[in-house]
Amino acid sequence: MPIVRLRLTADADRANELIHAIEAIEGIERVEEVADLMPHMDDDDSSSAGLPDDASPGFHAIEIETPNEEGDRRVRLVAERFAEATGSAVEIVDEF
Repeated sequence: MPIVRLRLTADADRANELIHAIEAIEGIERVEEVADLMPHMDDDDSSSAGLPDDASPGFHAIEIETPNEEGDRRVRLVAERFAEATGSAVEIVDEF
């Protein structure tokens, strides 16, 4: 079964909205937010820690198992339209 992997830059509410929109696609086997394994270089002792310019909306890695190529295409389309409608950033990746 094809697997689509997305990286979403948005807050948690937007991530949940996207996950629910993808779950609503007929035939989708599994939608799961997976652990963020990327190291973050934030230093708690930095003089710029906590400044507004240092804050971001959040990063979410989402993995979707689709039944076939058509399901894969639909997931990509929904993710792209969601990003356009909400001003979020979505990256479709091969591997995390």
